[in-house]
Formats: sequence, structure tokens, C-alpha cells
Amino acid sequence: MQPKSSVDRVRAALLAASHADTVTEFPEGTRSAADAAAAIGCSVAQIAKSIVFRAVTEHGERVALIIASGVNRVSTAKVEALLGCKLKRADGDWVRERTGFAIGGVAPLGHLSPPLLVFDQDLLALHPVWAAGGSPRHVFSTEAAELARITGAQVADIAEATAA
Repeated sequence: MQPKSSVDRVRAALLAASHADTVTEFPEGTRSAADAAAAIGCSVAQIAKSIVFRAVTEHGERVALIIASGVNRVSTAKVEALLGCKLKRADGDWVRERTGFAIGGVAPLGHLSPPLLVFDQDLLALHPVWAAGGSPRHVFSTEAAELARITGAQVADIAEATAA
């Protein structure tokens, strides 16, 4: 039986990966990393935000999903070097069509088709982390190493350098 909603897809993907269903709804919304941290009562760094790009490959465009700490800006140059392709911005319609999620609710798993995945190594120092659960009001909690495992994402240094 196919999951009915994007949140159901995330729940099913968690269970299929032998992870507990820890999806929680926050009616006030978790659209941004700051909103999610405020709703949950954790630091912004503990939010594993999902950033979607259009990856231009020799076989056409694919979803590139970057799972990053909520406080980090992603270096597209670092991610392009890791993936070996050019990244372009993705608009809301393209994100929904390709991932099955609305912006603000893009989960790191449960996609309509497998994305290219990169995981921010800075998340590994945080306990626990929270990721989007399929809608702008749903999140799930996990350990960072477990999130890297269940997504199969390549763990790397992807944060932009910060000025000292």
C-alpha cells in the first residue's frame, strides 16, 4: 500500500530503515531552521535542514539534497566538487515535483526518486538532531550518525568558511 501523504512517506521510510517513527507535529510551524528550533526548544545548529539544488549531470538534472546544520551556510563549490556536477537553484514547483515535498518540509528521506545526498559533518557533534518530517509542521528526531546511515549520504565538510 502506497503512503497517502508526504508525512506518511517519511514515516514509512523511517520504519523501512529500522528507525523508530519519531515524527512530531508542531502546529506553529517548522518551515525554517529558526522556526523549528523555537518550536522544538533546541539550538538552531541541531536542525538538520534539507537544502535542494538542481544537479546538472551528463544524464540531465537530478535532485541534490544537502543535509546541513541549521547554523551553517553551504558552500556550493565544495558540494559541486564532491558530486562532480554543477548546482543550480531549485524553485518551489520543481522541488515539489521532483521530491514530493513542499519547501519547508523537505525530509532527508522518503523522496519520490533517490536524490544525490551530501551530509554536513558538523551535525555529527550534535545530540540529538531534528529533520523535516514531510511538511512545514512536521519534524523527526534522531542521532546524526543514524541520519547519515539511513540516508546513505556522503559525510563531508560542506560549510562555507566563516570570517575570524
